[in-house]
Amino acid sequence: MLIYLDNCCFNRPFDRQGQIRIELETEAKLAIQAEIREGVLKLAWSYMLDFENAANPSPDRKESILRWRKYAFVDTSESEDILSKAQDLSSSGFRKKDSLHLACAISMKCDIFCTTDDGILKKRREIQDLRVINPIEYYANYND
Repeated sequence: MLIYLDNCCFNRPFDRQGQIRIELETEAKLAIQAEIREGVLKLAWSYMLDFENAANPSPDRKESILRWRKYAFVDTSESEDILSKAQDLSSSGFRKKDSLHLACAISMKCDIFCTTDDGILKKRREIQDLRVINPIEYYANYND
């Protein structure tokens, strides 16, 4: 199964862990990463992950996230198809960067787009080409 973890998902373990939701999403995301390392899941990577991670003000976080690039089964760069799909998604109310992440995942034919972003999760029914879930839902519904 090909999975795309957006930047919010990659950053979740660095968030303040005082809320149960954040703690559970962190644990689930770390378990997903373990499955990627073990070859159970295949990681998709994109130029948008590189772009957003490059703007991360924390050098430690930036390096930690960048190390996951080597596990990518597939990687994509900007293309007209991605930009066109992102424009369609933006027209549906998704933020520009979110639209680009989603369009990248769709272009790579990912099975799952994993995010902790409530804005994306609230609008996920508008995306026909991709299952959009948070890390906890992965373990509740897709992990066998």
